Amino acid sequence: MNDHARTRFTILWPLVALFLLFATAATAGFSAGQATASSPDVGFSAAGPSCRQIADFDDNDFPRRPEIDNRFLPMEPGTRMILEGNVEGVPHRVEFTVTDLTKVVDGVRTLVIWDTDTSEDQLVESELAFFAQDEDRNVWNLGEYPEEFEDGKFVGAPSTWISGEDGAEAGIHMRAQRGVSSRYYVQGLAPEIDFLDCARVAQREQQTCVPAGCFNHVLVTHETNVLDPEGGIQSKFHAPRVGIVRVGSVDPPTGETLELVEVEELSRSALREVREEALRLDRRGYRFSKVYRSTEPAKRLRG
Repeated sequence: MNDHARTRFTILWPLVALFLLFATAATAGFSAGQATASSPDVGFSAAGPSCRQIADFDDNDFPRRPEIDNRFLPMEPGTRMILEGNVEGVPHRVEFTVTDLTKVVDGVRTLVIWDTDTSEDQLVESELAFFAQDEDRNVWNLGEYPEEFEDGKFVGAPSTWISGEDGAEAGIHMRAQRGVSSRYYVQGLAPEIDFLDCARVAQREQQTCVPAGCFNHVLVTHETNVLDPEGGIQSKFHAPRVGIVRVGSVDPPTGETLELVEVEELSRSALREVREEALRLDRRGYRFSKVYRSTEPAKRLRG
C-alpha cells in the first residue's frame, strides 16, 4: 500500500542517471555520495535518511509458485483487510485484498494485491500491487498500477511502476531479518516518477490495540519516499501472522492515520468478484500505462 496506506512492499540504476538525479536534487537541499553498482547507498537528504539495497534481486531466488508467509507481512489469497482513519480530519478507508491471481513481473511470478483507497465514501485510488517472497522470506515489491480518481472520475495512472522497466527496480517491503536499525532499506525504486520508498525497523515487541483487537509482539517500521522529503515519514505496526494493523504519521503529526477494523476471509463468490475486478484493472493497465504493457496478463493461481 504508499500506498496511502501503502499499505503503501538489486542492482542500482545506471551511474549516469544517479549523477543527474542527485545533482538536480542538491539544489533543493539533497546531496549524494558516490554510487556504483557495488555500492548499496542510493542517496540521502541533508535532513533525511540514507537508503540502501540490502539484497541483490535475482529472479532465481523466488519459487515458481508464489507464497508469502513472512511472519509480519503474510498474504493469503482470499484475505481482505479493512483499515479506517483520516487524513487531516477527513475520513479515509483502505481495503487491502489478496487475490487468487498471479502475474510475472521482471521474471518473478508474483501475487496480485487489489488495494482501494476511499475518502469520504468516494474512491480516490484503485491499485494492483505485485509482491513475491524469496527463499530467505524477504517480501519484495515488484510494481504497482494505481488508477487515480477525482470527484469520482478516472484521471489516469501516472504513478505506475514495474520492476525492470524505465530504470525501476524491485525492493524489499518486509525483511526476513528484523533487527532494529537506523539504516533505511529500499522498498521500491522508479526514477521516472521520483519514487524511492525506503523503510527501517524502528521498534520490536510492541503492543497496540485497534478496533479489530489487541496485538502483542508488534513490529514497527518507519517508511518514507526519500525523493519527496515533504511527504514525511509513516509508521506501520505489523502484528505477527496478521500484517499491518495500524498506520501512523511520525512527521508531520497531522498526516494519515489508519487502524485495522476487520479481517475477512472471502467466500468463493466474493473472491470470484474480486478476481474479476482485478482482471478488469489488469486489462485497463495495458490501455493507460506504457510500462505496464511489458508484463504478461494476470492469471488465476491454480491448485
